[in-house]
Amino acid sequence: MSINTTLNYSPNFDRKKRKFKQIKFIIFHYTGMKNEKDAIRRLTNSKSKVSSHYFIKHNGKIITLVPELYISWHAGISSWQNYKLINKHSIGIEISNPGHSYNYKKFSKKQIHSILKLTKYLIKKYKIKNEFILGHSDIAPLRKKDPGEKFPWKYLSKSKVGLWHNLNEKKLFKIRKKIIGKYEKIKFLQNLYKIGYSRVLNKNRNKNIKLLIKAFQRRFRQDVVNGIIDEECLLISKNLTKNLK
Repeated sequence: MSINTTLNYSPNFDRKKRKFKQIKFIIFHYTGMKNEKDAIRRLTNSKSKVSSHYFIKHNGKIITLVPELYISWHAGISSWQNYKLINKHSIGIEISNPGHSYNYKKFSKKQIHSILKLTKYLIKKYKIKNEFILGHSDIAPLRKKDPGEKFPWKYLSKSKVGLWHNLNEKKLFKIRKKIIGKYEKIKFLQNLYKIGYSRVLNKNRNKNIKLLIKAFQRRFRQDVVNGIIDEECLLISKNLTKNLK
């Protein structure tokens, strides 16, 4: 299996090649810029110090920016489970979308088709685990929102791309926003750490916990992103940890 892409190489990558077996993750981003041309220009400008391995245009066309065995600069300060500095271990995929700052919108059908095709190719090539297919906000929840709550995680999961829960949506809706106790909130956070999210330290703890909850909601409870732990969030987190075993 191969992927047809257009080449538009970025100078923003580590010059030393990594080993094939070091690649463990796929990380999705949105560009978060007003227009596509500016996003590509930024990712290929040496002054920006940012890049990714692939760029998916609104029309679904895929651009190769950095060859896979080189480390592109897409994740920044990040972690998941026991991994730190995710750039070293990941393939970064930028998807053209203005993001939350510029009229965030749904990803196009052609983009979703290309996301599936490219990701399946990478999963097979590098034997990437499902729980290591992530969004930027998963690995950097205190700083990032992308790819956001409009990213089609549920749809992708039907093709075994990324995690999703297997709970009944109608039953979940009935317990949405239902208040839970202190012990259950602690259990929810423990579940998030088991899934892979980074632990929140004491500095700015309340603010950072809210950002962590929002990151979880953008990924797994996309209809309501409010930073509040309710019974629906707790049940989803339990289901996800159970499915990881």
